[in-house]
Amino acid sequence: MTSGLVLPPGAGHRIEGTSMTLKVGAGRSRVWSMFEAAVSPGFDVGAHLHREAEEVFYILDGELDLLAFEPLVRTADGWDAWESATGDKVVRGGPGSVMFVPAGCPHAFFNPGSAPVRMLFQVAPAGHERYLEELAELLAAPGPPDQAAIASLRARHDIHQLTPMNPGRRPV
Repeated sequence: MTSGLVLPPGAGHRIEGTSMTLKVGAGRSRVWSMFEAAVSPGFDVGAHLHREAEEVFYILDGELDLLAFEPLVRTADGWDAWESATGDKVVRGGPGSVMFVPAGCPHAFFNPGSAPVRMLFQVAPAGHERYLEELAELLAAPGPPDQAAIASLRARHDIHQLTPMNPGRRPV
């Protein structure tokens, strides 16, 4: 018989150099990884998609601008004004908002506020923690983020970058 896992609040594996805490990952699950995250003010993950992975984002505290659709036109300089063929636009989601992202769907999030946003983040298949650990190393380097290195890392992890990641973007 296999045992489950119960974690008290605040428990899990903190991914060094990030605001992400791994709750369940490839070491416990064959299917998915789950994280608790604090999204810093001004953090823009950049629009991207995964050919194989599916993701779910659940906002606990604060507000995020959310994108989860294929736009009529993909612009490389930003995703805020993207619109789908059916009229979908970027929305601002608050506590209790859920964003489901099927494989192949462009998506992004941005914290437009002045305080961190807390969210739960689940991704299938399991193992996304390896990408986050490598990303933390890149973002820890002095100076602005090396966009070419980030794009290369993302490509190795089934993340097809559509617009750049911007850890310190100013709210629009």
